[in-house]
Amino acid sequence: DDVAKMPKVPPITVSRVINRPELVSEKTQKKVRNAIRKTGYVPNMLAGALVSQRSRLVIVVVPNLANRAFVDTITELGKRLAAARYQLLLSQSDLNESHEYELIDTILARRPDGIVLTRRLQSDAAREKLLIRGIPVVETWELTEQPIDTVVGFSHEAVGRAMAEHIIERGHRRVGLVWSDDDRANRRRQACVACLQQAGVEIVACELQSAPVNMSHGRQAMARLLAANVNMDAVICSIDLLAQGAMAEAQAQGLQIPTNIAVMGFGDLEFAAHTHPRLSTVSIDGERIGLRTAELLLQRMDGSLGRGQCVEDVGFRLVVREST
Repeated sequence: DDVAKMPKVPPITVSRVINRPELVSEKTQKKVRNAIRKTGYVPNMLAGALVSQRSRLVIVVVPNLANRAFVDTITELGKRLAAARYQLLLSQSDLNESHEYELIDTILARRPDGIVLTRRLQSDAAREKLLIRGIPVVETWELTEQPIDTVVGFSHEAVGRAMAEHIIERGHRRVGLVWSDDDRANRRRQACVACLQQAGVEIVACELQSAPVNMSHGRQAMARLLAANVNMDAVICSIDLLAQGAMAEAQAQGLQIPTNIAVMGFGDLEFAAHTHPRLSTVSIDGERIGLRTAELLLQRMDGSLGRGQCVEDVGFRLVVREST
């Protein structure tokens, strides 16, 4: 009402300028926005949500904000949702099973219009709560056999096999693993190991690192392998950060890559194309995941896409460079 008095327009016009600006002329919009600025008015989103039953809020759960693999996905997701006038709220959680139910309760208490999970829930009770509530959910960065709702991801098992097949094709027969110890990485590792063993390749060592990992973990793991005189001609790492550290330590100890030892990573992080030698890895299109997640979530929220009607495999790309 106070804002409407300044440009002498009905309060409904102010509401339209804020919520449906395409219904108001540019001239009137300018007057109303000037009044909003002068009065310092901020719409009460909570009150609006009570009336409309829409919060215009999407909550994205990430295991760790330091995980650079999700940056492109979240950026693209946020841009697309913002264009549709939704606000993105990040929730950081390691999604430990014992805390998942409490986390989902906390999220649902904020009444979001949609939820994006960057890792599947381990708790059956938490999954059941989301199913009962019926809120639109998109699970990303993996494919799951029992989706809560909509899925945009890729097969970690297929990635593990592709990594192994590349090392096999290069003729390596004694392989060490430097791996992060989390659910998705372990699924890649199990598929990788099975493929290597089927081809008669020996797994000579496996260094597991608690997530989240960084370059120093890779360096320390490689130092332990070299100190133990492990006879290996290749090292496969669960993520590029570990691979970069493994390469740095091997080179510091006088080994040539890939002449003495080949190194492979996963993720195709920005630095992978600029190491020396350049790092062979697996590329995931995080931007595409973010865009498709946003598009499908918007369809779920406006009712044009039904629950559980879409499981989209975005695939991956093997990037072969000099390190292998």
